Amino acid sequence: MKDVSVPDLTGTLAVVTGASDGLGLGLAVRLARAGADLVLPVRDPVKGEAALTRIRAAAPGAAVSLGELDLASLASVTALADKLIAEGRPVGILINNAGVMTPPTRQVTADGLELQFGTNHIGHVALVGRILPLLRAGRARVTTMSSSAARYGSIDWADPQGERKYSPVRAYNQSKLANLLFGLELDRRARAGGWGIVSNVAHPGTTLTNLYASGPNMGRERPSHHDAIMRRLARWGLFVQGVDRGLLPALYAATSPEAQGGRFYGPDGFGQFTGDPTELAVYRPARDQAAAARLWDLSERLAHVGFGA
Repeated sequence: MKDVSVPDLTGTLAVVTGASDGLGLGLAVRLARAGADLVLPVRDPVKGEAALTRIRAAAPGAAVSLGELDLASLASVTALADKLIAEGRPVGILINNAGVMTPPTRQVTADGLELQFGTNHIGHVALVGRILPLLRAGRARVTTMSSSAARYGSIDWADPQGERKYSPVRAYNQSKLANLLFGLELDRRARAGGWGIVSNVAHPGTTLTNLYASGPNMGRERPSHHDAIMRRLARWGLFVQGVDRGLLPALYAATSPEAQGGRFYGPDGFGQFTGDPTELAVYRPARDQAAAARLWDLSERLAHVGFGA
């Protein structure tokens, strides 16, 4: 098992969404240990404060602050972006990590979007679009977290919000494919426009986090079996890894001088469930650049942002 050697990040401002626990918290700790200054946009301030305590214990003296962010609300995204723009500090690293997975019944964001598509994808598109001047000023590395589920995804152009027919897994797969398409298209447009931004995508394999409990239990009277199954597999050492391993592909993508834009990183083990970080072949559904451009246009409209030329 190999680790990722993180370069000195002193003076670099890093923004990590979903850093109050799980992969986001683990990534924040590693970035703080490397000297980065951190802004952690979180939805739950209590969990955010607990995360700050853990990060400061792991990286004494780290400069870490919280921001308020609910990716299921474009007004919340705008408020955070406006605050960051007003502060004016260039952003050197952005990790689009936060997400929700497979709520059993269709739910919507504050803006009426299907929750998974709206949170996992559109919320992050809005954030990138609104802080683009800071990302350009910082010549940022933008890493978007996808999932191996993206290989089974497709964009339902006729019903992207699952209004006619909702499937928890199909909607999740679509949102993760959208993450992958967006991260790759962002790099193409950044290079074409001379934005100075490097964009890539990572996935954590099958990593034991509360994602397997929180999403599947939304609206349920009886707990889902997802979390119990995952914990059992982790104890047996089968197809599931801990956060310390699952964060490595994204950490590599976001910090390694060897990680390139327009690439996809994940674990190298059987089925990409676990393993060391490596560059992966882009999944077939994400190789369609016409679909990526079409999704970009749709996403700009839904996120109410424009990236310009």
